[in-house]
Amino acid sequence: MKPAFSLCVYCGSRPGAHPAYGAAAQQVGRWIGEHGGQLVYGGGHNGLMGMVADATLAAGGQVIGVIPQALVEKEWAHRGCTELHVVDTMHDRKRMMAERADAFVALPGGIGTFEEFFEVWTWRQLGYHDKPVGLLNIEGLYDGLESFLKTTVRAGFVNDWQMDLIRIGRDAEDLLKNLVNDAGLAPAPQLDQI
Repeated sequence: MKPAFSLCVYCGSRPGAHPAYGAAAQQVGRWIGEHGGQLVYGGGHNGLMGMVADATLAAGGQVIGVIPQALVEKEWAHRGCTELHVVDTMHDRKRMMAERADAFVALPGGIGTFEEFFEVWTWRQLGYHDKPVGLLNIEGLYDGLESFLKTTVRAGFVNDWQMDLIRIGRDAEDLLKNLVNDAGLAPAPQLDQI
């Protein structure tokens, strides 16, 4: 059965220090599964990566994992994925994830999550894709980043139109609804009923 939408989630291979991070990952996974969606993610079983995948599967969603061979053991590849793709390089991983997604969202995570978020945002501003990009700010984790981005606009290195290419939200459900709607995959009245 074809999924209603395909959402790429970037997040940590660690659980993080605050229980709210794991709760948010589980909420995102449940939302994807309960709404007939498909998760595309880095294919790991550890940390938030495993939580979002397990929650998606438990809620009846499909999970596409993409992991480089070098990380299969380090990130403990999630063998329960609907599809698990083991690729050669990180570039292969990111390209396949981007190709399989209708929209992107970054949850709490470390430098890998940051890099993936900024890369997919850069690709959008360069016109390589026109898919929605979101950042879920849980427990103020990304408050400093939001402030820094505003500083780069004031300093003349980032334009307002570039900032308009991303959505930053604190409520997972609202952010996910908006990303799916921005992707044009469901009319707004249907999303309002979710």
